[in-house]
Amino acid sequence: MASVTAPSSLAPAREERPSSRKLEKMAPALVLVTLVAIALSMLGERSGAPEAAVMSLNIVSYLAGGFFGAKTALESLREREIDVDLLMVLAALGAAVVGEWHEGAILLFLFSLSNVLQDYAIGRSRRAISSLFTLYPQEATVKRGADIIRLKLEEIRIGDIVLIEPGERIPVDGMVVAGVSAVDQSPITGESIPADKSAGGFVYAGTLNKQGILDVRALKPVGETTLARIIKMVEDAQDSKAPTQRFLDRFEQAYAKAIILGILLLILIPPLLGLSDFESNFYRAMVLMTVASPCALVISVPSAFISAIAAAARSGVLFKGGASLEQLARIKVVAIDKTGTLTEGRPQVTDIVVSPPFAERELVQVAASVEARSEHPLAKAIVAYARAAKISPSETEDFLAVPGQGVRARLDGSDIRVGRISQLQENEAMPDSLAQARIRLEASGKTVIGVLRDRTWLGLIGLADQVRQTSPLLVRELNRLGMVTVMLTGDNPLVAESIGEQLGIDEVYAGLLPHEKAEILAGLQQRYGPVAMIGDGINDAPALAVADVGIAMGGAGADVALETSDVVLMGDRIERLTDALRISDRAKRVVWQNIAFSLAVIAILIAGVFILELALPVGVLGHEGSTVIVVLNGLLSLLILPELRRRKMWKLAR
Repeated sequence: MASVTAPSSLAPAREERPSSRKLEKMAPALVLVTLVAIALSMLGERSGAPEAAVMSLNIVSYLAGGFFGAKTALESLREREIDVDLLMVLAALGAAVVGEWHEGAILLFLFSLSNVLQDYAIGRSRRAISSLFTLYPQEATVKRGADIIRLKLEEIRIGDIVLIEPGERIPVDGMVVAGVSAVDQSPITGESIPADKSAGGFVYAGTLNKQGILDVRALKPVGETTLARIIKMVEDAQDSKAPTQRFLDRFEQAYAKAIILGILLLILIPPLLGLSDFESNFYRAMVLMTVASPCALVISVPSAFISAIAAAARSGVLFKGGASLEQLARIKVVAIDKTGTLTEGRPQVTDIVVSPPFAERELVQVAASVEARSEHPLAKAIVAYARAAKISPSETEDFLAVPGQGVRARLDGSDIRVGRISQLQENEAMPDSLAQARIRLEASGKTVIGVLRDRTWLGLIGLADQVRQTSPLLVRELNRLGMVTVMLTGDNPLVAESIGEQLGIDEVYAGLLPHEKAEILAGLQQRYGPVAMIGDGINDAPALAVADVGIAMGGAGADVALETSDVVLMGDRIERLTDALRISDRAKRVVWQNIAFSLAVIAILIAGVFILELALPVGVLGHEGSTVIVVLNGLLSLLILPELRRRKMWKLAR
């Protein structure tokens, strides 16, 4: 990967500074140092260690745990903003002033840990965008007039003829002007079967030429190809994520400003009015700072989300942050890619139609013998079918593969041809019985190839991508939950409609390019509300990034799909989405329980400071106790209990 240079016109717009990357690498180490320092300090106090040593450990825990919080707080202050990072630092310092160092250090540790996990996920997503550039070759062979030259991609002009050899990636969007080949378009369209290309056919940058040679006329600059648009859309969508986070940021600023202003007023006004002496009033202000600090409030959300994320991970679902976990509970529509998501992603033999008087076993044996030497996915499917039926291929001679047409060889002295019906009919007209079978199979969305022996039709073989065994269960469960189900695919409409009808999908959209999938998602969002998108390929990356929640298949998914998504279904098991939905819904409820409880405790403790002259130890006990209760609520509700119910639910569902 490192050796591939991206075209200069497609270089990433955002570049992180080396100093910033170094600080990010320090974050996990500082969190670990904070935890160790807290543990050693507590141990030192209990074992009677020197006070200076314990104090040194306390200071270390504060410096390590508060480094990034203080850094963020200072940056916000430069922009004339006050956020919870500043309040966390002030609350920790307030705890230290009144002698509660451990409380402040634990607060800083938990706050720093949640930020580290979030930053890690964001960093991986940004790095994944650059991996798209590996689909571009570094140079291309171009024919200009009588000259054949090697050019860098940015030097290719519209109208240039680009010469594509077998096994090369196509560097431009263009039109085939000469040659015949099969092209793997899965990175762009998601089609599981290579598309045949000849003069007049359109090809995409980033796709892989298979056996033949192609001459392609460039129709777009490199920076405007379909693949370049995918990269741009993913980058733009990454910047526009997390509306919930923007709301929380505004709430943090308002809350922090209110608390800080209230503390300052409490310290200054009563002594100035002669209502209290400065020392006792300052003590009351420190108690108020401690009980009003939103430790339980701030921890209530990450504690519930971290517990839910852990519970989901045990179910084979990886959430990349609390925002996606919360947003999944609001989803109204689930849009699903077809190839490799609802289906297995590879063709399989579904039908064998023989022409009398030949037998099915004879037809399969002849076809498998010729296809055994081919690398085409359809050929591999036929050979696999023969082996499953315990039919052994025979040795052939004079094997020849013709890109876009099929294969031929000699078997026991006979001329065997296997391939496209249109090409075989040029040699011999098809019997009426086979012609009717062909119409029936193609109408159901299947790929049909013919088999001839010495100009005699042996029969037809129908192939299709097969639906996953768990896909019907998933769709039924989504319908039961009241979700609208939508299928998006770059495959042809006949195949898409057949699979959509088989599964009971509400809406089916076929023949889509990546940007068209994203456009359809925008329409679904306007019609229904929040949309989740499930996909596995590079062609799904823009839709995954644009969706309110992007969900990637973790087993077969492309790297960029995994990294630009918000949720990953591990083990390539789509049925795990229902576990994710249940956990997300439960997490949302637990979060609001925790928020309501935290705010209630803060209100009661603040009232206690003024009405009951609440002492600091009581305030610390109430404050710390509410924090423990909030964390335990998240653990019990989201990590322990659902694990016991989850297995029972799926056993009943099956």
